[in-house]
Amino acid sequence: MRRSFPILVCFGFGTIMLAQFFIPSKLSTGAYNEITNWVQIIYAFALIVGVVGLIRYHLSRVSRRQGGWFFNLVTVSSLFMMAFLGFVWGRGDHSPFMWVFNNMMAPMQATVFSLLAFFVASAAYRGFVARNIEAFLLLFSAVMIMFGIASIGNSIPPFSDIANWILMNPSMTARRGIFIGVGLGTIAVSLRVILGVERTYLGKE
Repeated sequence: MRRSFPILVCFGFGTIMLAQFFIPSKLSTGAYNEITNWVQIIYAFALIVGVVGLIRYHLSRVSRRQGGWFFNLVTVSSLFMMAFLGFVWGRGDHSPFMWVFNNMMAPMQATVFSLLAFFVASAAYRGFVARNIEAFLLLFSAVMIMFGIASIGNSIPPFSDIANWILMNPSMTARRGIFIGVGLGTIAVSLRVILGVERTYLGKE
């Protein structure tokens, strides 16, 4: 029963959501809005479960002094500190919570994302080496797009026109193919979950 009931709930709600999309009516629209409101409530409880799980995991590593436990301690301390600042002084524009977010959190996020530029540059260098005709076409397209959308190249009509043509024709064709594949995969996975074939979300036996 512990595994059958979640499957029945998933089947019921999945069928309702599927029916309201293909059979629009006042009743189905009301049911959709009601389910959407319940999803927000479930999301709030799921967030609480995630925070509790995060705290338990990091505190267990700190208590056992496992490798890198100091960073686990920093994570938990930062979590409690931000929660304390938010509950005590609020989240206004000039609150301590926003000061920490704007002067510590935002710069750290920018630093991490800036590191991705080096990995992208390294991957681009390896991928754009013109070893064959396909690699040469990839290199040519990338150079034309980068030069065409830049300030200098965008002022020159031939380069901007070529870049727009590549983006709107060959690139868009490949993107549509990828989107179609993603859509078909999403439909297949959704049907497996609704019909009870896919049960990994229930956990281990």
